Amino acid sequence: MPYRLAIFDFDGTLADSLPWFTSVLNEVALRFGFRAVTPDEMQMLRAKGNREIVRYLGVPAWKLPLIASHMRRLAKDAAGDLRLFPGVEDLLLELCERGVKVAIVSSNGEAAMRQVLGARAWAGLAHVEAGAAMFGKAPRLTRTARRLGVPVFEALAVGDETRDIEAARQAGMAAAAVSWGYATREALAAAGPDHLVDGHAELLMLLRP
Repeated sequence: MPYRLAIFDFDGTLADSLPWFTSVLNEVALRFGFRAVTPDEMQMLRAKGNREIVRYLGVPAWKLPLIASHMRRLAKDAAGDLRLFPGVEDLLLELCERGVKVAIVSSNGEAAMRQVLGARAWAGLAHVEAGAAMFGKAPRLTRTARRLGVPVFEALAVGDETRDIEAARQAGMAAAAVSWGYATREALAAAGPDHLVDGHAELLMLLRP
């Protein structure tokens, strides 16, 4: 069945924000009192699920909303230095031209995403859910589909982390995991997405109206 709606994650899926995230992680660790990591540990954590990462870093659950809010402020300040992955703008515009509805659900802030995406790509979006909770993405996926009048089984959630796959499954949507973001390809494959894609052409093949 063709998908009428594509709901994208932002960081690591549309925007190449892993280098920025790596550069600020230990500063955030010092501020909030969790474990700092070496470059080797950072690479190791990319192969873990999000809950495993939180346990490894020693982050109490009650601090997660505070950390997420702080990261959104940092991302807003760094938006001028962040870039989309090559070809992302063309991908989004092509989907819009095909009649596929395009939305974003992300923990990032709207202002930062708007700046990084640019006016043309932003104008083509059908809906944006910004500031999603770290482990509360599924309800926002469901709400986005409902607002856009698309049944969940005709929506494809596109992300780069295992939690994106979990959220799509909870929302009753198909999940497409992209291999160029935060999590390693092996970690994504182990989480069992409906589609594991390595390039934009594969996404375009999936998202034929």
